[in-house]
Amino acid sequence: MTESKLTIAAGIYLVIDPAMDEKNLLYKLANILNEKIVAVQLWDNFRENQPIEKLVQEIYGLCSVKNVPVLINNQWEYLMNTALSGVHFDHIPENFECIKAKVNKPFITGITCTNDLAQVHWAAAHQLDYISFCSMFPSSTATSCELVNFDTVREAGNIFKKPVFLAGGIKPENIYKLSELNYSGIAVISGIMNAENPIKSIQEYYENLILQK
Repeated sequence: MTESKLTIAAGIYLVIDPAMDEKNLLYKLANILNEKIVAVQLWDNFRENQPIEKLVQEIYGLCSVKNVPVLINNQWEYLMNTALSGVHFDHIPENFECIKAKVNKPFITGITCTNDLAQVHWAAAHQLDYISFCSMFPSSTATSCELVNFDTVREAGNIFKKPVFLAGGIKPENIYKLSELNYSGIAVISGIMNAENPIKSIQEYYENLILQK
C-alpha cells in the first residue's frame, strides 16, 4: 500500500464539539488554524440526525490546507467513506485488527489512557501513534475521566515510546504543575473553543508550554 498517513507533532491537540452551532464552529476553526495546531479531533457528541459526513468534509477542507490531521472520536467507520486522517478511541476497541482490515488504508490511531497501565501496554503492543491521559485536573468537559496520577504518566514513558498528550482541566495558569512530566503536548477543548479570544488563548497555552519545558 503506497498511501501514507499524516503524523502528529508536539504541541496543542484541539478537540472540537460538533454540537456547537456549525457556522460558529467552522468560523472559529478557520481562525484557530492560523496558529500551530498539531491535530484536530471531532468529539463524537453529535446532534440527532446531524449530517456527520458533510461536517467531516468541511472540517477536513479547512485542516488539509494547513496539513493538520483530522481524527474522529470512536466512530472509526467514517474513515472508510471520508478523508479523515485517523481515529481516537476512548477505550480499547474490540477486534482492532479487523477494524484496520476494514478501513484498508493507513490511518492515525490514539487512545485515552487513565491510571490503568493495561491501556498503555495495549497501545504499545498494537503500535498506536500516540496516547492521551485524561484527566490531569478536574474538568467540566472530562467528567467521565478519573484524575490521573502523575506516577502513571511517568511509568507510561517506560512502556510507550511515541507521543504522549495530557488532557483534562489544563489551563495556561496551571500548566506549570505538569513541569515534572515528560509529554509531547496537551489536548484542549473548552479552553480554546469556548474562549472569548481563541487565538489569544492558544498563544497563552504555548507561552506557558515553552516556559515549563
